[in-house]
Amino acid sequence: MTNEELTGLIKEISLTKFHKPFRHKGVFNSRLRTTGGRYMLRSHNIEINPGSYEKFGYSELEGIIKHELCHYHLHIEGRGYKHRDRDFRELLKETGSPRFCSVLENKKQQRAAKSYIYQCLACKTNYRRKIRMNTERYRCGQCSGKLAAK
Repeated sequence: MTNEELTGLIKEISLTKFHKPFRHKGVFNSRLRTTGGRYMLRSHNIEINPGSYEKFGYSELEGIIKHELCHYHLHIEGRGYKHRDRDFRELLKETGSPRFCSVLENKKQQRAAKSYIYQCLACKTNYRRKIRMNTERYRCGQCSGKLAAK
């Protein structure tokens, strides 16, 4: 999907769900890491994380667009557009927009999920570590036995 197609989709969703026109641009921004999309206050453009679309599909993309359009229309109208504002929460309910998008694992989370397990050869105590260690330099804390990677 190109940025032009994305802008067309945002305009279509804006007219059908909000009954108001979207007069700015929608762009994919691959630098977004922790969020599905964002509304830019100064330019009024909507940026979408392409990873959310690739991983979760069209329905997730539509939810992100509806959420960002809530920010957009409320900000344009001078009403409360922030997450904590009552106007924003009410508009989310009216349009069936999600409050949060599905979670994308970033690189740090993927690395943190990986761990190394070492076991004492004498007492069989297991040690879980995030960082690989040299088993020749360290001993078991329980019995001072040798450690081996499991």
